[in-house]
Amino acid sequence: MNKKEELEKKLQGSNTETRLEALQELSDLIKKEELSRPRVRKNQVNNHIHTTFSFSPYSPTGAVWRAFQAGLATAGIMDHDSISGAPEFIRAGKILDFPVTIGLECRVDFSDTSLAGHRLNHPDQKSTAYMALHGVPHHKIETVQEFFTPYRRARKERSGRMTERLNDYFGEYDVDLDFEKDILPLSEYENGGTVTERHLLYAVSERLIESLGKGEGLLSELEDKFGHLLSPQLRSYLEDEKNPYYKYDLLGLLKKDTSYFYIPAQKECPPVKSVIELSETAGAIPSYAYLGDIEKSVTGDKKKQKFEDDYLPQLLDVLLELGFKAVAYMPTRNTKQQLTRLKKLCVKRDLFQISGEDINSPRQSFVCDKLEDEEFSNLIDSTWALIGHEKMASRSIENGMFAPRTVKRYPDLEKRIQIYSELGSMGWDY
Repeated sequence: MNKKEELEKKLQGSNTETRLEALQELSDLIKKEELSRPRVRKNQVNNHIHTTFSFSPYSPTGAVWRAFQAGLATAGIMDHDSISGAPEFIRAGKILDFPVTIGLECRVDFSDTSLAGHRLNHPDQKSTAYMALHGVPHHKIETVQEFFTPYRRARKERSGRMTERLNDYFGEYDVDLDFEKDILPLSEYENGGTVTERHLLYAVSERLIESLGKGEGLLSELEDKFGHLLSPQLRSYLEDEKNPYYKYDLLGLLKKDTSYFYIPAQKECPPVKSVIELSETAGAIPSYAYLGDIEKSVTGDKKKQKFEDDYLPQLLDVLLELGFKAVAYMPTRNTKQQLTRLKKLCVKRDLFQISGEDINSPRQSFVCDKLEDEEFSNLIDSTWALIGHEKMASRSIENGMFAPRTVKRYPDLEKRIQIYSELGSMGWDY
């Protein structure tokens, strides 16, 4: 193992300061020209990278390094119900002189809206949607984290009950997980992180491999339970006993249909209106995460399913009424036809458009080739505007991109994006 590999291993250590010290050493090696500096690809941005503070193989420091090494121009942290990884993410960005943004993803309850009963962007339950708070001002990190603390606790309690269901379902394969001993240590819960369904299924994957081995033995046992969800590609991954991502690929299979263990999320999903109020108080940008009807899942853990496309104009109108300022989408997840339609509808309603490729598996590339398409150049501009917003709102939320004073001064959204994009590109170290 060479020096670079040793330091990269430390980026995933259990201690924040140790991780950041390792990153500083890597940065110093680049400055000394002992390591080459990656070529920056100006059209490569990502505002939706998960870390170990929700579920991901990457610590906040490790995620920044991977994004930097991939040649991204900027990257954003986006963990579930937690923004505790953001301070480390910011410090890592400063060490590398690499622009970053911070945010949080959560599930919210739409039951008190005209969209009650609709299948929104949540595969497992109606009237529930994923949304994000983007560009959280740095002095409001604690405010946002405190708001979600009781929801993290509720999620932990529900995860414990789902663990019992998983034990019953896979009991014949000696799966007998202890939530406190086997699953919590996989998370950063004690440091403000969140326990997710993926943590549970990662632990199940480990036990299944211990019990059944890899390859044909495991596949033949799971054929009756999950055979209909096995694509030719996923089957080839799980047939390969030397596959370095085996646990994650098996997790992907187990998550394609969660009906066998899923307990509907209730207490952990705040009313959407309360999260919009939080975003206004904190100076963050509330964003709806467009999913769209799925034919093929980019992350391999979602089945073919219909979501918002049949009633998209109505959805966007309700989002505006509620106070949403933005819509986020992933170019790799949807067809060009879907996204062209979405973009037109957003422009008509003055909804800010944000990019984000949902990174939570080592198999995923940090580079999104589709962003090189001129069709998505608006997502590059909006990312720099997001950085500009975070920069200005961290000084005072009254300077944020959607603050009343700013909107009054620059009512045209495109003009505002241009101005904040210039502010973001002028420097972000604040």
